[in-house]
Amino acid sequence: MASKREPAGEDDRARWNARYAARDHHARATGPLPFLERHLDLLPKGRALDLAMGAGRNAVYLAANGFRVTGVDISEEALKQAQALAADQGVALEVVAADLERYMPAPESYAVVVCAYYLQRSLFAHIQRALQPGGVAVVETYTIDHLRHHPDFPRRYLLEPGELFRALAPLRILRYQDVDDGRAAYASVLARKDFDHEDAPARESRN
Repeated sequence: MASKREPAGEDDRARWNARYAARDHHARATGPLPFLERHLDLLPKGRALDLAMGAGRNAVYLAANGFRVTGVDISEEALKQAQALAADQGVALEVVAADLERYMPAPESYAVVVCAYYLQRSLFAHIQRALQPGGVAVVETYTIDHLRHHPDFPRRYLLEPGELFRALAPLRILRYQDVDDGRAAYASVLARKDFDHEDAPARESRN
């Protein structure tokens, strides 16, 4: 399993390493995102990039389904857990330890880019540039309605109404959902690079 290193913010790295070492972050997230799993057939095969990969649930799922996956995270502990999960599943996974505030993915290099439950608004442009023509982005994270269930959640890490749809609107929106399941509120999008603007996007919504 290949590994690379990029500069990382020491404070953030230490904080996330501690959280992953304690197994108290996403401890119940044992499978891939249901949104990703549900739309696997819409993803073009090739290289995949998982930004803020965490312990690797989505990256390993993609690798097990024939993708060549690179996962990026600031936490070496998270990357170690992702590599262990990949080894358990018998798949290869390249990992990069990097601060996403500094990391720049290579342009037009990936068939798929995934970013789940990490909101850094500058990444929206990086995701679009990283996609090859015909490539697909899969993004999911919490919305402002999440405060109904978790009032102490930092607002700056929550999507405003319609923000995710607008942020990736330069791509062709293939699937979009805005969900409040009574415990969490989040939005998900699947969007493809280089599209016919006359095609209407499909939308899923559960509230």
